[in-house]
Amino acid sequence: MQKQVAVAPSVKPLWLVVLSAGLIVGIAMGLRQVMGLYLQPMTTELGIGREPFSSSMAVANLIWGIGAVAAGMVADRYGAGRVVIGGTLATMAGLYVMFAAQSSFDLMLSGVLLGIGVSGTGITALVGAAGRAAPPDQRTAAIASLGMASGIGGFVAFPYTHVLMDVLGWKGSLLVLIVTMALVLPLAWPLSGKPAAGSLMDNQTLGEAFKEAFSHPSYLLLVTGFFVCGFHVAFYGVHLPAFVVDQGLDASVGVWALTAVGLGNLIGTYIAGQSGRFIEKRQGLSLIYFGRCFVFAGLLFLPITPFSIIAMSGVLGLLWLSTVPLTSSLVATFFGTRWMSMLFGIVFLSHQIGSFTGLWLAGVLYDATKSYDMMWWISIALGLFAAVVHWPIQERPVPRLAANPA
Repeated sequence: MQKQVAVAPSVKPLWLVVLSAGLIVGIAMGLRQVMGLYLQPMTTELGIGREPFSSSMAVANLIWGIGAVAAGMVADRYGAGRVVIGGTLATMAGLYVMFAAQSSFDLMLSGVLLGIGVSGTGITALVGAAGRAAPPDQRTAAIASLGMASGIGGFVAFPYTHVLMDVLGWKGSLLVLIVTMALVLPLAWPLSGKPAAGSLMDNQTLGEAFKEAFSHPSYLLLVTGFFVCGFHVAFYGVHLPAFVVDQGLDASVGVWALTAVGLGNLIGTYIAGQSGRFIEKRQGLSLIYFGRCFVFAGLLFLPITPFSIIAMSGVLGLLWLSTVPLTSSLVATFFGTRWMSMLFGIVFLSHQIGSFTGLWLAGVLYDATKSYDMMWWISIALGLFAAVVHWPIQERPVPRLAANPA
C-alpha cells in the first residue's frame, strides 16, 4: 500500500490574513447594515406593512446565526476561503431576489439568502482565522481590527447606498450593490487552506469541544448575554431610519445617524481591543451593556432633533461592535483557538436569536401601536440584564488548557 504524505497547511503572514479578512468583513457587514434604508421605500412601493420587511430581516439574522455554527465548523477544519466564496454568492443572490421582489414571500426568500451569505462573509466566519494567525498577546487586537473594519464598512456603505438610491432609485441601487459584493471573491484566496495545528491540544475532536463548552458555566453566561447584543443592534440598525421619519425629520438624518454609529464603532472597537490591558473582558462587557441603556433612555426622554439623534447614535456606536473582540477573545481564553470559529458561532447564534426577536417584535409592536416606545423600554431592561449576566464570568482557561499550557 502506498504511503500517504501529509501536506502541511500553508501559513500566511498575520498582516495579510487580517487585511484580507478586514476587507471582506468591511464590504459584507457594510452592505448588511444598510438594509434598513430599504424598509420605507420597499414597503411603500409594494403596498405592505413594516412587519413583512422586518420579519424578512429577522429571518436573515436567524439564518445568519444558524449558518455561523456550520460555517465555523467548515472554516476551523478546512479554512475560511471556501466559506467566503459560498457566502459571497449567496449574498449576491439575496440582493437580486430583493431587487425583483413582488411580495412578502420574495422578501422572506431574500432574507434567507442574505442570512446564508453573511454567515460566510461576516465576522463570525473569519474570527477564527484572525485568532489563529495572531499570537495570544495580539489576539484581541487582531479580532478587534475586524470589528473596526465592519465599522469602516458601515461608515462608507450608508452614504454610498444613500447616494445610489437618490440617483438610481432603490431598485437600481441594489444592482450596484450586487457588483460591489462581487469584489469579495478574490479576497478569499489569502484565507484559503487548512488551519495549521498549533499544538497537541488541537487534536480535540468536535464532539469533545461541544461537551466541554456546554459544561462550562462562564461560556453559558456569555451565550446568554450575547442575545441582548443582537436584540439591540438589529432593532436599532433596521428601524432607526423609519423612526426618524416618524418623528417628522428628513430621511437623511437616519442615514447620518447610522453613519455616526459606524464612526463611533471604529473608536469603540479599538478601545475594546486595547481594554484588556486595564480591565477584565467581562467587566468591559458589563459596562458596554449598561452604557447602552442611557442611549435608549435618551430616545424616550430627550427632544428628538437631528442633532440629538446623530449624537446619541454616535455614542451608541462606541458600544456597538465593541462587544465582539471581548466576547470572541473570551471564547479563545476558555478553550483555545482550535474550534474558535465554531464555538464563537454558537455564541453568535444566541446573538442572532436576539436579532430575530428584536426585529420581529419591533415590527409587531409598531404595527399594533404605531410607536417604538415599548421597544426602547424593552431595550433598556435587556441592557441591565446583560450587564448583570456578564459580571460573574470567570476569565480563565478550562482545566485542559491550564494543565497543558501551549
